[in-house]
Amino acid sequence: MKIGIDLGTANVLVFVQGQGITVREPSVVAIDAEDRIVAVGSEAKEMLGRTPGSITAIRPLRDGVIADYVVTEAMLRYFIKKGTAGKISFGRPDVLVSVPAGSTSVEKRYVLDAARQAGAGKAYLIEEPMAAAIGAELPISGPSGNMIVNIGGGTAEIAVISLSDIVVAKSHRVGGNRFDEAIALYIRRKYNLMIGDRTAEQVKIEIGSALPLEEELTMSVKGRDMIAGLPREVLITSTEITEAMEVPLRNLTDAIRGVLEQTPPELSADIIDKGIVLSGGGALLRNIDRLITTVTGVASHVAPDPLSCVAKGTGIALEHFDVFAKSLTSQA
Repeated sequence: MKIGIDLGTANVLVFVQGQGITVREPSVVAIDAEDRIVAVGSEAKEMLGRTPGSITAIRPLRDGVIADYVVTEAMLRYFIKKGTAGKISFGRPDVLVSVPAGSTSVEKRYVLDAARQAGAGKAYLIEEPMAAAIGAELPISGPSGNMIVNIGGGTAEIAVISLSDIVVAKSHRVGGNRFDEAIALYIRRKYNLMIGDRTAEQVKIEIGSALPLEEELTMSVKGRDMIAGLPREVLITSTEITEAMEVPLRNLTDAIRGVLEQTPPELSADIIDKGIVLSGGGALLRNIDRLITTVTGVASHVAPDPLSCVAKGTGIALEHFDVFAKSLTSQA
């Protein structure tokens, strides 16, 4: 059995050969005071910001890399078991895990070791932008340039790919989590209202936009008043959220421009013809494709089902192992 895993800062997706994506859950683990795992995934995310003192809900990955090795290993074991639903009758499955393009050899070794300890027979790594490009069905095997921007929870993976290999890549630590933090900070400064990460994420999803909307959206936000210390509710507009996310969005577009500036001229010509493809959860932010088009002058569009691109790419790479073997890492 072969399993592909999109090991993201915000979510983990598991692709099982012959079955497709079988698991799509938040990468959150709840542990008790004695470091025993209480809950994983969706159940653990429900506990974020709501746990008693004896339980802590944590994200074991930060900015796309492992921050807590032991918890990551336990989380991987849980997702591999859940993804295969006990269908592994003999032997250990081959596992392919996605990692940020800018991962160091130490960070890669952590992921490989965690995958093996979690039950993998053979463990391989694939860089996220490569997996995203494969999953988005870009024609990367030919001698022409393809540009992918995979905006995850912790990092944005920006790459130009040609002949099944990465020509230029940048892993920039700006993603969905940075947008959430910017929203929470803006509301705290403007309204003296403290909100949690989950509320900030909900605001981003419901009324967030990379550019001002023609018809402004509004949302009621509840939190704790920082002066009175009591619960309070305020009405927020989509224009305010666009303003709140201005800095992380500018960092993202600057990183994209930086990769374009390093791209060889012949490949730049291909990218002008084909455009920039956006994947990852961050690509679902309203008008982010229009913002990137405006800043770079290159047409941008969101891949079909952007959340699943990396997971699908890991699955396709495993199924056509010989074709993509040079893009995979089995030791670091």
